[in-house]
Amino acid sequence: MTGKNQWVVPINGSDQWGVRGEGNDRITSIHDTQQQAIDRARGIAINQQSELFIQGRDGQIRERNSYGNDPYPPKG
Repeated sequence: MTGKNQWVVPINGSDQWGVRGEGNDRITSIHDTQQQAIDRARGIAINQQSELFIQGRDGQIRERNSYGNDPYPPKG
């Protein structure tokens, strides 16, 4: 069973970044840099075998990584 996907999101009104589990209203952790938030979210995603989504300041997804049980090579 996989855990919740992890999102790295900008925190409105500040220069900080947050890590949020998909579907959660609350931020799991707050960081001063995006890289710190990415490192934390990656660790959670690896532990939970889920995906990591990284948003830019504009809210667009700029990167996505999967740490789940993906088949390789992909089907189809």
